[in-house]
Amino acid sequence: MVNKVGRRVFISVGVAGLVAIAAVAGQKYLGGFEELTTAPVYAPDGVAIRGTDPVAYFTEGRAVPGTPEHALEWNGATWHFASAETRDRFADDPRAYAPQYGGFCAWAVAEKGKLYSTQPDNWAIVDGKLYLNYNDDIQARWQKDIPRFIAEGDERWPEILKTGS
Repeated sequence: MVNKVGRRVFISVGVAGLVAIAAVAGQKYLGGFEELTTAPVYAPDGVAIRGTDPVAYFTEGRAVPGTPEHALEWNGATWHFASAETRDRFADDPRAYAPQYGGFCAWAVAEKGKLYSTQPDNWAIVDGKLYLNYNDDIQARWQKDIPRFIAEGDERWPEILKTGS
């Protein structure tokens, strides 16, 4: 009888401990215990921009695949680059090259206040800043009123960071 009671207590305490650890971890990653100091980054499998070199948008005017050989950790994600040169340029000033809104769809941030995925080929540089979009159709919508979408996206982005939408 004592063994069964002891085992139940042990299991109950263990389960309660796991629940407590999960709650604390969940709060930390959801921003419950600390304010976010950096933007979340759209990084499927931990790799930003689906492995595309962010500097190449500025230097080559196109989406260029990066490689793990030229990787850099920044802002909670791994960034891939086509060369050591572009990696080093990014490292010197990541905010100059990183996409706005953490690489999430610029149209969705502005229009919906939501975090949608993006495709590396749906992009634009506006006033020296990189914006990505979900697909060709959404990119076309975004292009119809870029100044309004950027103004709305800039206004909504701080709230999205707070709530983690």
